[in-house]
Order: sequence, then structure tokens, then C-alpha cells
Amino acid sequence: MTDTPSRAAPDLPRAAVPRTLAEALDPAWLSRVLRGVSGGAAVTSVEQVEVIRTVATKVRFAVTFAGSDTVHAFCLKGLLDVDEMTARGGPTCVLEADFYSKVAPAIAGLRVPECVAAVVDREARQAVIVMRDLIVEGARFCSALEPFGADDAALSLAELAKLHANSAMLEGAEWVRPRAAELARMTYITPEMLQEMLDGPRGEALSPEVRSAERLIAAMRALADRDGARPQFMIHGDAHAGNVFRKDGAIGLIDWQLLQRGGWALDVAYHLNAVLPTDVAEAEERRLLGDYLARMRSAGMAMPSDVEAWDQYREAVIYGFYLWSITRRVDPPIIVQFVDRLGQAVTRHESHALLGIA
Repeated sequence: MTDTPSRAAPDLPRAAVPRTLAEALDPAWLSRVLRGVSGGAAVTSVEQVEVIRTVATKVRFAVTFAGSDTVHAFCLKGLLDVDEMTARGGPTCVLEADFYSKVAPAIAGLRVPECVAAVVDREARQAVIVMRDLIVEGARFCSALEPFGADDAALSLAELAKLHANSAMLEGAEWVRPRAAELARMTYITPEMLQEMLDGPRGEALSPEVRSAERLIAAMRALADRDGARPQFMIHGDAHAGNVFRKDGAIGLIDWQLLQRGGWALDVAYHLNAVLPTDVAEAEERRLLGDYLARMRSAGMAMPSDVEAWDQYREAVIYGFYLWSITRRVDPPIIVQFVDRLGQAVTRHESHALLGIA
């Protein structure tokens, strides 16, 4: 996965979307999918380097092509070897493939992995993407469990601003959905299930009021209603520290499966309070928000006043807190860290009260 300031759209080969890891690493299938990279040469060898399984599978692999000993390193992402329930998440894979083919090539300077191929089956609502391997090129992926300072956050916030400043692309792009509003009304996690999760280790450091599933659901719905009535931006939707990479002193963004239209504050409040330790966020968030607003205004975007923006930011913390409160398929220490940081921010900013939740 290589990050490039300007990039061509990925190839969209006509090939079946693999259902298993074995199918994804099949030399014949890879020969078809990587034709744009190889110039039509067949894949002669495939080496599996690393497999990372969360909801989607990421497999790092290396290949050689006929007529050359040069090794090419890639990372493939998709729903591989999953059960029927997990396979229902296929539309998010299609969404990410569409981001790399329709959005990323149009935003100069946005630091994201270089996607070389996207295989999409719109009828089955499944997709996989193949990217250059960033790790081979010296990149490192961040997590909630490592230091992330205010200077780092300024860099990552600048990447979000590049995306937000290109929100005119939403015109005619109905495929970019208002996901916050949809999440607020989803029913696959019941209030009882959410309460059970919040009563576990993830919510231990939070007050009973912030741990209340009933209040959180009501706040998320109130936020979605307010957010939908405000100007809409193209936002990442899941910009936590695990979706950030460092390379050559710069920062980039990965994992675009929650790309959506929504208020800018959903991204900014979630991002700052997820990546920064609580004490750093409290000390630096207002300055970082001011820098973001200045960047957006200089790009010609109409933004609210500083006072109004601060209130929107304080309300929007609920979004990230809700996302991590309902998260299940991530290592527990990471869930606990993000829920605690975002829950502390909800407390600090009195987000429930701002949203009219008693």
C-alpha cells in the first residue's frame, strides 16, 4: 500500500470476488486482477506474508510475474472465509472500493494507500481491493495503545480537511449515505445488548449516566437529527488511531468502509478524542479545532462561527462514543481505551445535555 499525492484510478477487472483466502491468493485469479500492474504477464509465484483478521481480512502477499524476478508486494482486503452473517457486511467493502475508484483519484494530496485493483460484484454486494503494501515501504500503522501527540493530530486532521474540502463531490453521489442517521436507527444491537457491553470492562471508568444505553441511544438519535439538518460534508466516518499510518514523517488514512455524508464535526470530534490521550485532548482540542476551521475557510468552505463550531464539536463526541460502545470484533484492550477516551470526552463536554437528553 503506497501513498501517492496524485494517483490514477485502480483497475476494475472483470473477475469473480473471492470468498476464501485460497481463492484470493490463486495465481490464475491474481494474474487477471493484476494485469494492469504486470502489463498482462502471468503471476508465477505467490508468497503469503501476513494475514490479519478482524471483520474484514487483510492479507499481505508478494508475487513475481513471468519474465522477471522482481518481487511486488501487495495487500488485499475483503470478507474472506466468513459466515453468512459477516458476509452481510459486503456493502461496506463495495463502498470502500468505490472510494478508491471514484473519490481518492480526484483529491490531490490526500494520503491514502495506492489501490491498484478493485473487484466489485454489485449484484452480490461484495468487493475486494488490492493495494500496494505500505509496510514494505516503511510505513507503520498506529493504534490506541501507542503515544499520539497534538502535533500528530494536527497532521491527521489536515488529511481529514482535504477530504471535507472536496465535499462538492457529494453532488449526484447518492451512494455516499448518511451513515450516522442510519446507525442511530439500527436494530441489530438492542438496548439490552448495548447496556450489557457498557456494564463490562469498557465502561468501568465511566459514570452511570454516561454508561446508560438508553441515554446513549437517545443522544445518538438527537445528534443524527441535528446533523442531518446541517450542511453535509464527505467524511471518513471512522478516523480512529488504528486507521492512521505514518510514513516519511507524514500521516495518512486507511479503512474507508464508513465513508459517509454528514457534518464535519462527526469526523473532527471523533478523531481528536480517539487518537489523543484524555489530558492532551482537553488541553489541545480547541486550538486544533481552530486550526481545522482556518484550513477549511482558506479552502473556500463555508464554516460556522467559532462559537457555533465549538458547540457542534461538543455534541458530536457522542458519535464516536456510540461507535466504540457497540464495537465487538476488536481486541478488548483497544475497545476499552477508545470507549474510555470518548466517554470521558462526552462527560467533559456535557454532550447529553447539549443534545437535550436529561
